[in-house]
Order: sequence, then C-alpha cells, then structure tokens
Amino acid sequence: MIRHQPRLRALLSAGITLLLIMGLIASQWLLGDTPQQMQFDARLAPPSLAHWFGTDALGRELWARTLAGLSISFWVGCLAALLSTLIALSLAALAALSKRLDALVSLLIDTLLSVPHLILLMLIAFALGGGTQAVIIAVAATHWPSLARVLRAELLHLRQAPYVRISRALGKSRWFVLHSHLLPHLLPHCLIGALLLFPHAILHEAALTFLGFGLSPSQPAVGVLLAEAMRYLTGGYWWLGVFPGLGLLIMVLCFARLGSNLRRAL
Repeated sequence: MIRHQPRLRALLSAGITLLLIMGLIASQWLLGDTPQQMQFDARLAPPSLAHWFGTDALGRELWARTLAGLSISFWVGCLAALLSTLIALSLAALAALSKRLDALVSLLIDTLLSVPHLILLMLIAFALGGGTQAVIIAVAATHWPSLARVLRAELLHLRQAPYVRISRALGKSRWFVLHSHLLPHLLPHCLIGALLLFPHAILHEAALTFLGFGLSPSQPAVGVLLAEAMRYLTGGYWWLGVFPGLGLLIMVLCFARLGSNLRRAL
C-alpha cells in the first residue's frame, strides 16, 4: 500500500487538475460576452446571490471575469511552459554532442541564471511591445535554464551507460545515440519539468500584466483584474482582489501539486 501511495496521489492530483482544465475550457464557450457586459445600476456590488463574486466599477460580473482571466492565464502558461521545455531539451541535446557545445550551453545557462528574473522578463516584454505574444515569448525565453541544467546532467550521466558505449562501439553516430537511446529517457523529465514550469509561467504572466508590461487592459486577465482592484481596496471593496487572486492561487497549487506528485510517482 505504501508503495502505491505516490501513484494514488498522482492520479488524484491529475483528476482534480483535469476537472479544473475542463471547467476552464467549458467556461470559454458558456460565458460568451458575459465578462464584458456592464450593469451601471449594480456598480461595485458586494458578493450576493445575485452577484456571486460581486461586480467591478463598471458593473461587470466578477465571477465571469475571473473565469475568463484564468482561461487566458491557462493558455498563456501552457504555451510558455511548452516552448520553454523545448528550448531546454534542445540545448541539453546540443550539450551532449561535444565538449565545446557543452561549455557554451553551460555558459548560457549560468548567464541567464545570474540575471534578475523579473527584470529580464520586463525588458523582453517591453522590447517586444507587450501583448499576449510578447508575454509568451518573454516567459518561455527566461524559464528554461533550470530545466536545461537538469536535462544536461541527466544526459551526461546516461552517456556512461553500458548500452550507450556498446552502441558507439558498433559505429553508431552521436545523433543516432542521442535520438534512439538518450532522448527517450528524458521524456519523463520533460513532462515533470513542463508541469513545474507552468505555475511559474502563469504567475509571471500575471505579474507582468499587473505591472503594465503584459496583456492589454481590455482583456479580463488576472493581472488586469488585480491592477484594477488596487484602486478600490482602500475603499473596502475587498472582493475585487480576493476572488481573482484566490482563483489564480488555486490553479497554481493544483498544477504544482500535480507536478510534485508525478515526480515522486515516476
């Protein structure tokens, strides 16, 4: 029973996360234009049966805008985490080809890890003009170093395996060894890495948007909702910041727990 506990926890976390993903995808079709509908007679209404999460300064339903914002964060986080994982895998594969490439990849990893993360994110997003694409590129271009270091270390360890040495002794090329023997062993690491990168990606997307370097203010992103809430929190309108922040926290914790449990199970 103890041996199967990590698998059971991983399955439970996967089920909860899958329900969350299905709910976010379904909300995109069910909400329609509800997040943008204004009700000026219900401006800044507190949470009630009529308005579950309350309304904002323009009378828009906060529950609908929170779901829409979480959907945007989900897709941005998915794309950024996948791109970042591909970058890490590509650079780790290059590092395994020769000592010179390994030295260059190591230098690039150390350089990016030494730069303050949020400042680099802001510079890249600002240079690309902001918006959804700029945020995805900025997050993907700055989140790969830690995963690349793990994949590189795993490849260096696998290169000393007996079956790899036998394959090289039989005259197989480095690309063949990398493609047939080394990369298949990295797929679980890539899966776990992408899942663990996802929470960081959506948090940094929300931070960039909150600071004004990310998504457009016309989009109901979580960062936009939190930035708008800052103007009214001192007036006692606590629901404007609590519910979007709580939704973001729940999504981050679900994916972080899923990645952690899968890492133990695999």
